[in-house]
Amino acid sequence: MNFLGRVGSWELDKFHEDYLNPKEEFLRKARQAIDRICEFLKRRCFQDAPLRGIKVLKVVKGGSLGKGTSMKNGSDADLVLFLNIFRSYTDQEKDRKMIIEEIERQLNECQEVLNLEVFFEKSKWSNPRVLQFRLRSKESDDSIEFDVLPAYDTLGHYDRSMPNPQIYVDLIRTGKSGEFSPCFTELQKNFIVRRDTKLKSLIRLVKHWYNEVKEKSFPPKYALELLTVYAWEQGSGKTIFNTAEGFRTVLWLIEHYKEIRIYWTEYYDFQNEIIKQYLQKQLCKNRPVILDPADPTANFGEAKGWDRLAEKARCYASMNCCRKRDGSLVQPWDVPLAKEVPWEEGGSYCTLL
Repeated sequence: MNFLGRVGSWELDKFHEDYLNPKEEFLRKARQAIDRICEFLKRRCFQDAPLRGIKVLKVVKGGSLGKGTSMKNGSDADLVLFLNIFRSYTDQEKDRKMIIEEIERQLNECQEVLNLEVFFEKSKWSNPRVLQFRLRSKESDDSIEFDVLPAYDTLGHYDRSMPNPQIYVDLIRTGKSGEFSPCFTELQKNFIVRRDTKLKSLIRLVKHWYNEVKEKSFPPKYALELLTVYAWEQGSGKTIFNTAEGFRTVLWLIEHYKEIRIYWTEYYDFQNEIIKQYLQKQLCKNRPVILDPADPTANFGEAKGWDRLAEKARCYASMNCCRKRDGSLVQPWDVPLAKEVPWEEGGSYCTLL
C-alpha cells in the first residue's frame, strides 16, 4: 500500500507539514537560482545572437515555484520569455526553435557565471515548444526542474483586469488548441497564487497523490489543480476546512470524470459573440470538459488516461486517508459535476453529454 493511503484522514495536515511543505531555506535558494537565470535571460542571453535585435520584454515565473505550490523534493519552474520579435501567435510558432537553440547555447557557455550546473533534456520534437533542463547547485544537492518557453506577449502590461476579448478572438482564429497557452502564464499563475494558504496545501496533497499513482499518459497535473480549486470553490470556499473532505471531493470528481464540465469566466466570458459561440462548442463536447481558466482552447478533459486515474481514485477513496477514526468513510462535499452553459437569450442550456 502506498504511503499516503496509510495516513489517517485526521493526520493529513501533519503529513503535509512533515513531508510536502518545502522548507523556507530551500525556497530562498530556489528564488535566488531563478532570479539569476531570469537576469541572465533578460540582460545577456541574446547579446550576440545570430538574429540581431532580439529583446526580452519580460520574464514571467510560473510552475509550482511561481504559483506558491512547490513541494519538498519536487519543485519546478516555468520561465516564459516574452520576446519583441513575436508580433503574433504564428510568429511564436515559426521562430521558437531558433530561440530555444540560442538559449541552450548561451546557458551552456555561461554555467560558471551562473554558479550552477545545467543538465538539458533533449526534445523529441522537430519544432519544440520548450527548453527543459535541470539546475543543480554546486554548493548543495538541491535541484530544480526548469521549462523555458518563448512566447508572444499578447497580454502586454497585465493589470489583473479581464483581458481585451480581441486577444481570445485572435487565439481562436489560429485554430490551434492549447498551442499558445504559455502566452497566458500570468493569468494561470494569478489564478492559483492568490488562493488561500490552506487551499494551496490541499493542491500539494493532491499533487503528491498524483505522483504516487502516476502512469504513462495520464492527464496533466494542472488539470488536477483546477479540479482542486473547483472542489473548494463549490464545496467550501472557506479559509479553514477539513483537508480529508477536500481531498475526498477531488477523488470523487475524478471518479465521476465522465460527467465533469468545468469552466471559469474570470478572464473570458460569453459577452463577445465569437468567444461565446466557441465556448458553447467547447463546453458541449463529450465529457470530461475542463477548460483552462486562462485559455479557452485548452481542454484538459481531452487528455488520455482519465479512466485509469479514476480507478486509482476509487482505490484510495477506501483507504485510511479517506476514513474517519471510527472506520467510516469521509464524505465528499456537495459539488455539482457540471456547470450549466448559457445557450441563448431565452435561457435554454446545453445539456449534451
